Amino acid sequence: MLKDIVSKQKELFIPGAHTELRSEKIRTRRVSSVMGNLMGNGRSEEEGVCARVYKDGVYGFSSMAEISDDAAKSVLKAASENAMFLDTHAGRNQGPLPPINPTEPLISQGEDIPETEQKYYIDYVKEVDNYISKTYPNLSSRTVVAMEETFEKHLVTSDGVDANRIIPRSYVYTFMTSETKDGMPVELFEAFGGENIFAKNFKSIDDIKERIDRLYERLMQKREGVYAVAGEKTVILDGMMTGMLAHEAVGHTVEADIVRNGSVALHNLGKQVASELVSLTDFAHTAFGERAPLPVFADDEGTPGIDCPLIKDGILVGYMNSRETAEIFNMQPTGNARAFAPSDEPLIRMRNTAVHPGKDKLEDMIASIDDGYYLISSTNGEADITGEFMFGVDMGYEIKNGKLGKALLDTTVSGIAFDMLKTVDMVSDKISWSSSGYCGKKQPMPVGMGGPALRCKITIGGR
Repeated sequence: MLKDIVSKQKELFIPGAHTELRSEKIRTRRVSSVMGNLMGNGRSEEEGVCARVYKDGVYGFSSMAEISDDAAKSVLKAASENAMFLDTHAGRNQGPLPPINPTEPLISQGEDIPETEQKYYIDYVKEVDNYISKTYPNLSSRTVVAMEETFEKHLVTSDGVDANRIIPRSYVYTFMTSETKDGMPVELFEAFGGENIFAKNFKSIDDIKERIDRLYERLMQKREGVYAVAGEKTVILDGMMTGMLAHEAVGHTVEADIVRNGSVALHNLGKQVASELVSLTDFAHTAFGERAPLPVFADDEGTPGIDCPLIKDGILVGYMNSRETAEIFNMQPTGNARAFAPSDEPLIRMRNTAVHPGKDKLEDMIASIDDGYYLISSTNGEADITGEFMFGVDMGYEIKNGKLGKALLDTTVSGIAFDMLKTVDMVSDKISWSSSGYCGKKQPMPVGMGGPALRCKITIGGR
């Protein structure tokens, strides 16, 4: 646990100005292997302390790459002076932020993280690579990456919040490459893991062998794959694709800072933006009765994490907010203001954004389509504030007469989120989550995203 150098500074907080003082340490471990050769072996740590002070509509911020009493006093003094200076010249006179009045001002998340020898990561990567090379020798390339990332944060605020948070996550990324009969390379990858340290998530390679085997089987099917026929098609987006849509094409448009800049959600609050079968929530720490992939019990403004409903039965019902934008939009702050590094200010960010499951069985959804596609996973995705999106698809299948056909070669899907979601007419009863990547809004941020399979109409690319 971080040494407490922030609690004792409360007496230096400026009366009448909202103040946040945060110390933070980020620990990263990463090992990578390409074709059995160790190509990366890294350990890094970053630490620091920062302060942010709000005064009548402006923020002063300061940070220092050091955790000490003197550093805490220094950044607090600089942030306070910055806030007073900006207030003098900006003259916004917006008044103070509404107090949180937390019912549980002491928030503790996670346990102390034991140190794991670097050899553990190296040996695990070697074991995975050895299994792949011996079991599937016909691959043209294989890459295995082991990663662990841990955030330790201690935050105190002028509202009386005192939050200690330890947030670990770890993954094994497996990449496989083969070639079509024409010599064109085809690749698939999958990330295994989630919340917790590497040594707890990966005790034995037996835990992931089945998924490695499935990845190889799909790659062999893709190797014999066909190109999709371009145009608007009836498709089934599997849970991972639904999660990408929920995050990129919808989630960003309902972040309140982006709403203020004119996103499509600005004039759609209270209106139908999707089929009545679609509900979407940004979950804080618990989703559908289980712990969310990357739980957030308090954000970096000290706001306790609660769920943020975004779409309910097809109606846009809310935005994700910071404390400041929650006051502007007359909404409740839900704990969405998050900062990555100690040098970063909190921004409105997603946590675990997912479409709710429905009542349909996936096999019935497939059987209902005469000519369409089942799209399983995405390589990347992007969207703008209008909700217009384009995602790469690296794994999918034809659907012919209600049955799965040949695998697809890489393609794309595109559309406008709120238009496409209105075409959803079946929603599966099982949800899939992904949490291995980062959201890149000005600063990286680990996020979870997920959803059930959706039957809808979408524009798919061809050859």
